[in-house]
Amino acid sequence: MSRKNPFSGSTKAVRGKKGTQKKVEGSSSPMMRQYLEIKRAHPEALLFYRMGDFYEMFFDDAKRAAVALDITLTKRGKHEGADIPMCGVPVHNAESYLSRLIRKGFRVAVCEQTEKPAEAKKRGYKAVVRREVVRVVTPGTITEDALLDAKRHNYLAAVADASENLGLSWLDMSTGAFFVQPVDLSNLNAALARIEPGELLVPERLKAREEFASIFSEFKDVLAPMPDTCFDSQAGSEWLQSIFGVKVSDVFGDC
Repeated sequence: MSRKNPFSGSTKAVRGKKGTQKKVEGSSSPMMRQYLEIKRAHPEALLFYRMGDFYEMFFDDAKRAAVALDITLTKRGKHEGADIPMCGVPVHNAESYLSRLIRKGFRVAVCEQTEKPAEAKKRGYKAVVRREVVRVVTPGTITEDALLDAKRHNYLAAVADASENLGLSWLDMSTGAFFVQPVDLSNLNAALARIEPGELLVPERLKAREEFASIFSEFKDVLAPMPDTCFDSQAGSEWLQSIFGVKVSDVFGDC
């Protein structure tokens, strides 16, 4: 008896021309619905979807990863009647593949199985093993020694605007070193060149401004535009106060 592909949706037979039978793809399989739901929550990242001893990628993620990693692009099952592009990397060697993707500027959401298949079966024989994203790896947030260059800092930097002012901050998550400084349009390029960030976060509103185009183009490989809501000054001030256990932001100085 053949093993059912977990990524194949249900099918039904319908009467074709001259009485011939053909299969029409039905709804997505439970596993594919789970994958798509998790992927929707992380649209900007490649999704490493754990399946046994492999992290597998599907659809556009698979196409992009296959090119970046020079690995085979294949297919697995169907979705809405079309073949699903797929590629995968072994779990035991995942760090090396992660390193290559991160160095090429990709963000990777690592999705693990959070229960054993036997536990899933207790909910019913068709139940899908629970999975969830346990970490999102980006060029500026890696802390694993295997992914870092021991000869240089790996800074996560951010540029923000408030009224007519600009602020620059940068953080090395592997050491905890954290810096901030005021900047303006005339010295922003030099400041970023000195830091050499592994990832540069900017609000979408700033990226859209013409006067910043030439500066950001020089850092396009590490540029990560973020929603403007992530750069709310009041929320940021309250978050810093909470993290450092202070009641006012004045203790951080004028920067």
